[in-house]
Amino acid sequence: MTVVAHGIPRHSEAQGLVPATSREELDAAARALAGTRDTWAAVPPRERVAILDRLIEDFLAVSGLWVMASLEAKDVAAGTPGEADEWLAGPFSVLRNMRLLRESLAELAADRTPRVPGPVRPLPDGQVAARVFPATIWDRAFYAGVTADIWMQPGVGMAGVSGTQALAYRAGAIAAEGPGSPSPAGRRTDAGGSGAVCLVLGAGNVSSIGPMDTLYKLFVENRVVLYKAHPVNAYLGPLMERAFAAVIERGALKVVYGGAETGTYLCAHDAVDEIHITGSDKTYDAIVFGAGPDGERRKAAGTPALAKRVTAELGNVSPVIVVPGPWSERDIRYQAVNLVSSLVNNAGFNCNASRVIVQHAGWTLRPRLLDAVRAVLAGVPPRRAWYPGAASRDAAFRAAHPEAERFGPAGEGQLPWTLIPGLDPQRREDVCFGTEAFCGLWAETPIAAPDVPAYLERAVRFCNETLWGSLNATILVHPRSMADPAVRVAVERAIADLRYGAISVNHWGAIAYALGVTTWGAFPGHPATDIQSGTGVVHNTLMFSRAEKSVVRAPFRVWPLPPWFVSNRMGARLGPKLAAFEARPSLGKAMGIFGTAMRG
Repeated sequence: MTVVAHGIPRHSEAQGLVPATSREELDAAARALAGTRDTWAAVPPRERVAILDRLIEDFLAVSGLWVMASLEAKDVAAGTPGEADEWLAGPFSVLRNMRLLRESLAELAADRTPRVPGPVRPLPDGQVAARVFPATIWDRAFYAGVTADIWMQPGVGMAGVSGTQALAYRAGAIAAEGPGSPSPAGRRTDAGGSGAVCLVLGAGNVSSIGPMDTLYKLFVENRVVLYKAHPVNAYLGPLMERAFAAVIERGALKVVYGGAETGTYLCAHDAVDEIHITGSDKTYDAIVFGAGPDGERRKAAGTPALAKRVTAELGNVSPVIVVPGPWSERDIRYQAVNLVSSLVNNAGFNCNASRVIVQHAGWTLRPRLLDAVRAVLAGVPPRRAWYPGAASRDAAFRAAHPEAERFGPAGEGQLPWTLIPGLDPQRREDVCFGTEAFCGLWAETPIAAPDVPAYLERAVRFCNETLWGSLNATILVHPRSMADPAVRVAVERAIADLRYGAISVNHWGAIAYALGVTTWGAFPGHPATDIQSGTGVVHNTLMFSRAEKSVVRAPFRVWPLPPWFVSNRMGARLGPKLAAFEARPSLGKAMGIFGTAMRG
């Protein structure tokens, strides 16, 4: 099977490039994996290191075609910020993920637990946090001032953190179960025990999601994987087959194609032990409870139709909490670009795109920040709305909010960027609060409070109790604000109280997705009957089994500009260099990256 890497004028046409896999082939793939699950589970870490070495080389080899095919499918011009999006959310993220997994497996091959590079320390409320980033001189050079911690779930003590790592490689260990989703009966997940067949239902919006989900199941949870490519980006499937040859040859991975009917068939297949999905909560409900009125009744009764473990990442109405402070005009312009970049990346088709900007109603600079956001939006050319259903979702939001502000022209298959400012935070039923727009649209809401600590307390309550989902949240806070002890305490309390799987301070929350060493997934505890952002995590290359959330902290402004900033003129040139660096870091590559970045 070959991939078409040129002449893909529209994403909808690209969906038909790869034919659906027949029922006979699906059955054969599932049963073949069932026959190799124990063999794969027994592959020792040293061999897995060699497998990852080959995967890194093979993924790097297809990375140019990968990005080219994505650009043509989405009608994105080379050399634009859209090309940077494809490199960073494609080959770069996957190659980094592989390299970090390789490092952890090298530790396991030496009979050591994967090394936590920073301190493990107690938090004021008794939880424990492990500093997982930075780990190397390269991390400190490329992400100056950025740190990341994984907060463990309550009950994990200081001495017990290492005991939660790499459970699949511990004799007799049992993998943690997702809420309301049982594990296959009698299946052990240690390297010497029984394995399991995991159906990974790939995502269609971001090209690294499916490969990274597959890597997690293969190398962290020790599953063999039946990977169903999403119809929206199935044109990349043949490239993924080439790049994953090292595990396909071992019988640990099969790639299949098809739509919802194929997914439904495989979810119920007797050779499939468990399922992982990145998609919507509606798809999760259909898988776990079934479709139609019968599914609704089973969900209401809390009686799943499917007795299999299901892990899932299902999106979010991602908030950005803006902390009032002494922002200069330069600060405002910088953060306006930061905010807009977090919306327009990938044309707005990201589960971690900023969806609701939360501001203090009384902050004197609130109007100025909104005006700066408008000015940046006005200068970003609209992109093709390539993901299915974008126009109808956009229309539904605008019907609910005819006052919505539009930026840029509408055209065939193209939507303007949309801002809906000044929403009433007390209107809990507002569509902007309860539904993920999944297009180039976001909102802003002001929260009244007598001072900054009270505002932060109310903002956190609003995010936790009104906004749908728990995947990722962002806080923007000026360093001079943090110099005020009362504000500093309030910010730290906000970080602790936010019930989100990833919290980022001063950077777009997607950084927790790209770092790889951090966890990516919903805040734990959603029941299957109200799944919201999902259950379970991926990425997590240090292999923690009882993580609660990841917290990333960054400087208020950074220079050189991050490559995903829409104003970075060098983003498209940095993409391939960053991907090559992640495959095999070197001083020469680093110098080339810095030389290019300085011109951004």
